[in-house]
Amino acid sequence: MAAPEEMFVLEGRPTAQLIADQLRELIVQGVFRPGQQVNESALASQLNTSRGPLREALQRLCQEGILVSKRNRGVFVLELSPEDVKEIYAVREAVELAAAHILLNAGQEQVADTCRELKGIIKDMAKQVAASDWQAIARLDMQFHTAFVSGTENTRLIRIYETLAAESRMCILSLEVAYPRIDALVQEHRNILDLLEAGNRSGLQQAIERHMQKAVEDLTPTPEATGITS
Repeated sequence: MAAPEEMFVLEGRPTAQLIADQLRELIVQGVFRPGQQVNESALASQLNTSRGPLREALQRLCQEGILVSKRNRGVFVLELSPEDVKEIYAVREAVELAAAHILLNAGQEQVADTCRELKGIIKDMAKQVAASDWQAIARLDMQFHTAFVSGTENTRLIRIYETLAAESRMCILSLEVAYPRIDALVQEHRNILDLLEAGNRSGLQQAIERHMQKAVEDLTPTPEATGITS
């Protein structure tokens, strides 16, 4: 399945980084589906670019784990299993707990700046929940958590989380599971914000742990929920 041509509008001569950023967003939006082969020739034509920058972009996404290179077959979009989901959210939990610790030790000004940004995201999220725009909700959900981690100003932690954020958005699309707690999303994120703003270290850690655990439960349905019996 070729991606819509209009989605590949890039300013000037596309670089490997620009191509990688665009492809990553198309993948997490579901334009390229899990398991789908990425047609290098078609992409090069759509982007009006040479194979060099495109191959470099594909290599970057393979290094991130979003794409998988199969010998003598080509490059494919990663297919996520329930075990993959558990691993992704376990690492996310560890990173966000570390981010919470760093933020609360950073001083009130840095916490206040982070909270200001999180409040704006929650406001936008509430609007999208009211409109039932799931694609926008998923994007804002990850934007909230990315901003939370970015508030630490720890460049390595931020870099680690960027890949996790992309994989998290892929989880929902690849498993094709309807999120059962959409109405609770805003409140869960507001609770994390409130605890950060209040400097409640133990409460914030517990809220992050619960949030991640619930997400795994929602994205990895039990055999009973899927009608499968052992």
